[in-house]
Amino acid sequence: MKIFYYSVISLLCVLWISLSGAEAQKIRILTEAGGIILELYPDKAPVTVSNFLQYVDEKRYDGAVFYRVVRMDNQPVSKVKIEVIQGGLDKDSTKRLPPIVHEITRKSGLKHVDGTLSMARTTPGSAGSEFFICINNQPELDFGGLRNPDGQGFAAFGQVIEGMDTVRKIQAGQTGENEKIQLLKHPVKIITVRRLE
Repeated sequence: MKIFYYSVISLLCVLWISLSGAEAQKIRILTEAGGIILELYPDKAPVTVSNFLQYVDEKRYDGAVFYRVVRMDNQPVSKVKIEVIQGGLDKDSTKRLPPIVHEITRKSGLKHVDGTLSMARTTPGSAGSEFFICINNQPELDFGGLRNPDGQGFAAFGQVIEGMDTVRKIQAGQTGENEKIQLLKHPVKIITVRRLE
């Protein structure tokens, strides 16, 4: 048991050292609506970036979908309104990895601005596979923001550097009614997610 414990600690230390000095990593999400190029920040949100890259490198996001869009017109019960598109594995639990530690924006220094890539969650420490991209600045998603009652905000870890036209096209998709008011009637398929050299 002690050997296993020390092996895990050593692996985490190596991962931390390798990521702490790492430069921004570029990723391309190819969807049926177009491409989105992202820049990830392992120096600011190492746990979240490492988690996302594991999904990418193991091709777990291939065939996933953008399935939820939040606009000013489709959140009637929310007092604090936001604008995002959300993607990931949705109901496919077979590809999910364990949830990760919540990295707050107060520590990372990142903000939820137009094009920010962040992790969807319920409680702190529940994020894993589902992610979202902001449309316009969304300060209520930062630490201390009011969108989530716990005030811990969401874990921002990257930025769209190309393809906001694709993001906005996805956000404009037709959604359902009542409890499905934010769910796309025709989810947008993610064809591949790959690192860019």
